[in-house]
Amino acid sequence: MAKFYNAFAGSSIERIAALSDGLFAIAMTLIVLEVHVPEAHGIANDTALLGALVDLAPRMLTYVLSFLTLGIFWVGQQTQLNHLKRADRDLSWLHLLFLALIATMPFSTSLLANFITFRLALVIYWLNILVLGVVLFFTWSYAQRHQLVDDDLSPEASAAICRRIIIAQSLYAFGAALCVYNTYWSIGFIVLVQLNYVIAPRLPWLERI
Repeated sequence: MAKFYNAFAGSSIERIAALSDGLFAIAMTLIVLEVHVPEAHGIANDTALLGALVDLAPRMLTYVLSFLTLGIFWVGQQTQLNHLKRADRDLSWLHLLFLALIATMPFSTSLLANFITFRLALVIYWLNILVLGVVLFFTWSYAQRHQLVDDDLSPEASAAICRRIIIAQSLYAFGAALCVYNTYWSIGFIVLVQLNYVIAPRLPWLERI
């Protein structure tokens, strides 16, 4: 009975995509809620207000960083789902694991915002990105091994999906390593990597990544 149930359980790609959209929307909302309006107490003029807004810069920086991170992973997951002909129970749970890790992004974002100069906070944030990439890579590998991918998807396109994850994670790892010198170097490099994937400039040497 269990084998029969498992044969058809969790086969809807549309339901995975719907859940994904909702959870990504919540995570994107939660990260901006960490950026609080300055308290009115103690602010008596424009100069004081400007100073309070400047103090919010680390939180705004981590908000932009995480919004880009979430957007890139949303596009990555949707790209995979768009090229599946069906799902199965195990693939559904792999995507649920991916979404469970997405739900931790507001925590790692808040941690980095509060301790932006601490290497440990930066490493924890990077580990969040790393495990997301690893799980997303295995969801696609699983789909390929179990013939869940569209039959008309070319081998080159399928390989490109895996290659993009590997290259991106390598660049993120290099960015995280820069925290040895300064955490702002790490954040700046990671943001530049993300902007490359978001804007996708038509430059030969950038198109390769």
